[in-house]
Amino acid sequence: MKWWNKILNSEKFSAGVFLLPAMVLIFIFIIAPVVMAFSYSFTDYHLLKPHLKEFIGIKNYIDILNDQLIYQTLKNTLIFVILVVPLQLSMALGIALLLNKKIRGGAYFKIAFFSPSVLSLVVISILWTILLNPTSGLVNEVFEMLNIPKQPFLISTTQAMPTITFISAWACCGYQMLIFLAGLKNIPGELYEAAKIDGASKWQQFLHITLPGLRPITIFLVITTTISAFKLIVQPMVMTGGGPDNATMTILQYIYEYGFRHRNTGYASAMTVVFTILLIILSLAFKRLLKEEEN
Repeated sequence: MKWWNKILNSEKFSAGVFLLPAMVLIFIFIIAPVVMAFSYSFTDYHLLKPHLKEFIGIKNYIDILNDQLIYQTLKNTLIFVILVVPLQLSMALGIALLLNKKIRGGAYFKIAFFSPSVLSLVVISILWTILLNPTSGLVNEVFEMLNIPKQPFLISTTQAMPTITFISAWACCGYQMLIFLAGLKNIPGELYEAAKIDGASKWQQFLHITLPGLRPITIFLVITTTISAFKLIVQPMVMTGGGPDNATMTILQYIYEYGFRHRNTGYASAMTVVFTILLIILSLAFKRLLKEEEN
C-alpha cells in the first residue's frame, strides 16, 4: 500500500482533486453542449419532436447560405460592433482621465460610473425603454421643454441601433474605466514632469506618454470588448424585440428565435456552429495582428 499512499500524498493527485469539480462543470456546460450542437446541426431536430430526428447532412448549412435574414442579422451585429467598441472605450478612457486627477468626491464618482456595469442588462434595458418612450418618455419630455422635436428612438429603423449602441456603451464602460484607471496609475509621474519641463502641451503628453503607456491595456480591452459586442442579445430583445423591421435583430437573437420560439433546434445549431467559427477566425486574426505589432 506504500504506492497508494505515495499517490495520495503526491502534488499531482492533490491538484487533480481540486481541478476535478471545475473539469466536470466545463464538460457539462461547455464541451458537451458544443458536441451536441455540432451533431444536431446535421439533423432536422425539432425541440418538441425529438423522436422524429433525422440525419439530413449539410442541408441546414445550405439553408443558411440561402437565408437572407441571417445576412441582415450579421450586418446588424457588425454595425453594432463597429459603433460600440470605439464609443465604449473612448467613454471609459475619458472618464478614467478625469477620475485620475485629484478631485473632490473622486471615490463617489468611481462608484457612480461603475454601478451600471454591475446592474442587470435586462433592468437597464427596461428603464431606458421607459425613458425613451416616443410619446411620454422623460427624454422626449425634456426635448419638448427645449423646443426640440420628439424623437422616435427605438421605433425608428434609423435610430434604434444607434440608440442601443449608446445605451450599451454607457452601461458597460465602467468596467473598462476601472482598468484604464489602474493603467494610468502605473504610468510614472516623472515622465509627465519631464514633458512639462520640455514644454510639451497636455495633448502632446496624452499622445506620447499616456497612450503608449496604456497600449497593452488598450489591446486587451479592444479584444475583449469586440468579442463581447458580438454576443449582443439582451438589449435588442428587451427594448425592440429585434425590430423595427429587423433593424436591430442580431445573430444571437436570430439563433434564439429559431431554437426556442420556432423550436427548430437543428437549424439553430447549424447557425451556432457557423457563428462560433466566425468568432474563432476573428480571435485568430486579432492574435496574428498582435504578433505582427510585437515584431
